[in-house]
Formats: sequence, C-alpha cells, structure tokens
Amino acid sequence: MRFKLFAVVVAVAMFAGCTSQKPGGKMENVVEASVTVTAIDLSQREIALKDSKGSTVVVEVPDEVKNLEQMRVGDEVVVSYTEALAWQVKPAAKGAPGVSADTGMATAKPGDRPGATAGRTINLTATITGIDLANGTVTLTGPDGISQTIKARDPSNLNKVQVGDLVDITYTVAVAISVRPIANK
Repeated sequence: MRFKLFAVVVAVAMFAGCTSQKPGGKMENVVEASVTVTAIDLSQREIALKDSKGSTVVVEVPDEVKNLEQMRVGDEVVVSYTEALAWQVKPAAKGAPGVSADTGMATAKPGDRPGATAGRTINLTATITGIDLANGTVTLTGPDGISQTIKARDPSNLNKVQVGDLVDITYTVAVAISVRPIANK
C-alpha cells in the first residue's frame, strides 16, 4: 500500500527534465497560513485563533507545546506545511529495493516563544521492471512486490534508464508552528 502512495505521487513528477546520466529530480510544495491569537485560557490549555476572514476557532494546545504562558493576545501564529519529493535513478548494482521511515519532533526551549516542528520522511527504493517507450510509461515494483505503471513527464528520460535500474524516492512531510509577538511589543 505504501508503494502505491508513492507511485501515485511520483506519477506527477517522475522523470522531469534532468541533466544527469540517470534521471532524478525534486519538487516541493509549501503552504503557509497565519492566524491571530484572540484569547488564551492557560488553565485549560486552549487558545482562540482568528484567521484573515474573521473566522475563529478554539484549539486545545497539547502538553508537548512548551512555554504557552509566553503567548499573548494579538500574537501571530504561523503554520507552515511542507511536502517534498525527491527521486534518483541508479544502476541496480548500487543498491537494493527497500523502504524505511523516520519521524522527528522539536519543541521550543525553555524561555523561547512557543513553537514546534514535526516531520516524517519515507525512503523507498523501487525497481524498474518495465519501460514502454511508445506510451511514455515506466513500471516500478516496490520491495513488497507491488507494481505500478506511471506516465513519464519527460518521456525522453526513459531512454536513460533500463529494466533493473533502481529508483530512490524520498517523500518528506513537515509542519512547523511558530509564534510571532505582537508587532508593537
């Protein structure tokens, strides 16, 4: 199932224009939003946030978020969501199919403004098991034996790969939350 998720994501970007011998590339999407703190209830660990359209939501702040007492009404809370995908084709002799995942989280240090960053990275190595130059597609088979055929964005890159080559795919998702103080402080 994990492999299918990546194959779909890779289908959007696989084999985009590259200058290296074996194709590779990356793409990233960052979405940022900011809201304003309109109320704080430290005893309940709740804050009310208002967006630029005037909509308000009350959020329960988990214990992992440190230094909540430093937050003030009027502070700006900025949330940044990043999704990144990188891939590189390599000869079969330079690796083996596999999958691994890594997660991490960091919170504010004592005395700092509240904030946190959390992320997850999944590394997948799949094998090219089919190339269809006429249709501009490549078939990838993951370490679990599940295959997925995808359309190449740049079909000319299919001339640079061969059946048996490996594709290293790294998918990263990260969320960062920071608090900016009231502008006139």
